[in-house]
Amino acid sequence: FRLKLMAEGELKDMEQFFDDLSDSFTGTEPEVHKTSVVGLFLRHMILAYNKLSFSQVYKLYTALQQYFQKDEKKNGADENDMELTHAEELDGKMEKEELDGPLREEETACSGPLSQKQAEYFLSQQASLLKNDETKALAPASLQKELNNLLKFNPDFAEAHYLSYLNSLRVQDVFSSTHSLLHYFDRLILTGAESKSNGDEGYGRSLRYAALNLAALHCRFGHYQQAELALQEAIRIAQESNDHVCLQHCLSWLYILEQKIFDSCVLLEHSVNKSLHFGLPYLASLGIQSLVQQRAFAGKAASKLMDALKDSDLLHWKHSLSELIDISIAQKTAIWRLYGRSTMALQQAQTLLSMNSLEAVNVGVQQNNTESFAVVLCHLAELHAEQGYFAAASEILKHLKERFPPNSQHAQLWMLFDQKIQFERAMNDGRYHVADSLVAGITALNSTEGVYRRAIVLKAQNQMSEAHKLLQKLLIHCQKIKNTEMVISVLLSTAELYWRSSCHTIALPVLLQALALAREHSLQYLASQTMLNLAFSQVALNILHMAIEPVLAHGAVLDKGCAMFLVAKCQVASAASYTSQKKIEALESAILNLNEAKTYFAKVDCKEQLRDVLYFQARLFHTLGKIQERNKCAMLFRQLHQELPAHGVPLINAFK
Repeated sequence: FRLKLMAEGELKDMEQFFDDLSDSFTGTEPEVHKTSVVGLFLRHMILAYNKLSFSQVYKLYTALQQYFQKDEKKNGADENDMELTHAEELDGKMEKEELDGPLREEETACSGPLSQKQAEYFLSQQASLLKNDETKALAPASLQKELNNLLKFNPDFAEAHYLSYLNSLRVQDVFSSTHSLLHYFDRLILTGAESKSNGDEGYGRSLRYAALNLAALHCRFGHYQQAELALQEAIRIAQESNDHVCLQHCLSWLYILEQKIFDSCVLLEHSVNKSLHFGLPYLASLGIQSLVQQRAFAGKAASKLMDALKDSDLLHWKHSLSELIDISIAQKTAIWRLYGRSTMALQQAQTLLSMNSLEAVNVGVQQNNTESFAVVLCHLAELHAEQGYFAAASEILKHLKERFPPNSQHAQLWMLFDQKIQFERAMNDGRYHVADSLVAGITALNSTEGVYRRAIVLKAQNQMSEAHKLLQKLLIHCQKIKNTEMVISVLLSTAELYWRSSCHTIALPVLLQALALAREHSLQYLASQTMLNLAFSQVALNILHMAIEPVLAHGAVLDKGCAMFLVAKCQVASAASYTSQKKIEALESAILNLNEAKTYFAKVDCKEQLRDVLYFQARLFHTLGKIQERNKCAMLFRQLHQELPAHGVPLINAFK
């Protein structure tokens, strides 16, 4: 009778049958004992049913209907035997084809059929891997195939739509990510999942958070106008529902949109205060991080910024916010780099890399595959490259490529740093054609950096007018977007163009403008570089002594070499008014400084600067009457000069 009811009824009748089987083991006097032969058989059958995928449940029901229909047509004992044989064949055929047979391409990613519970576990596992260790998650194409297979048999599976949204974000697919996000909230409302947990308020809650997530998605892809419209909708619905938590999230995103137009700390400070009031430590901490970042660009003192970060760290440790602890340390690393304190930046980077995550993850999963770690590792690679440790920098970049594959969401970080390091090496080595070929890749990742490096290549190739035009356009653009660091770098490059054109008087006001900006924004290292350029323009030792210490303490090897080269030039210029004995001592001291500069330049393989140092040393040895040393320097100079022709530019006519 029960078999007839299931066969002539609907799929839910078969599901009800297996639910009733589970109930037969419950109660003080169960109908069947779990350890009996029948009980073991029933438990085995229930377990097998629960392991079936969506498609296999449906096919089981279809096979049951076919079996029952054929059973009704047969009578007699012989026919009953034939029915049993046929049923066994049918059952064996289904097991062979559906359970043991090869899976379709859509199902290969999960290496087996999925039940409802297995599907939920699969989705949670993949979402966790996307967050903690993207390299261990399925490839974007494979994961999307599996999700499409799940959604084919259960289109209302909201969690599958959300994972599809996350997967589309990995490959920067704006259309698919928007489509999946909208479907997620549609299914969330249709299935009533929100209403069950939130009462009548669930429907409105889904709508306002759908609008908020849509605004965040548009903002991520740079569609600020669409993001603003979606955010206004979220704010309107949240105000109608008096949802203060949603409004605080909206306020944070409103600040992000507004800062694209103008700098405003008012919204951010208000957001931090309100978040603390409503007990939202995560949101409050993110607000503090953004406030610190904005004030760093505005030139606030590092001590005040570190105090603010210390206060946010107290929130992190109090609430065990592991991700925000990582973000805070990465922020400190970037701030110290901005201010030119490479030693402090290196210390912060090592601190983050030696930390263990507070979040529990599975064995074999990288604990820290977040954007914070990508940023810190990129800074670490650049710091090693600046000190001439190119092999170590390559190892770090190799690790980054393995940890964040090209299709991952944070891959653009290491791609940009890799291109920049290669560019600097090519420029140091005098391979300007190689550097020029790298400009396109840098521009694709960061247009401002790309244009600046294009101007650097033009300057090195002595295309002064083209380089000057490009630098002037870039200067106007950077002033408009308030990129002070790049503005100062452009001004220094412009001053160098004037020197090479023998226009030192025009270069001086440009350098003074750069120095004023660097001091106003507490950019000590850039201020020191500007002072060195001023010392070069006036060949003044007293100016040089004011700026050389930060460069030698925190500077790149190339900058250290340039600084020591400049010291030697200033010593020679000052020796002109000395007595004979004192002049000889000054020239010998200059030669020692040139040897130190030569060591620095050799470390980064900067052949052009080495050529200039050898030329200068040969002149000094000739003045001191040291013929053998002069001839050695002259020979080495000739070798480099043949390899790197001067293109008609007078030697030693630039600081760098």
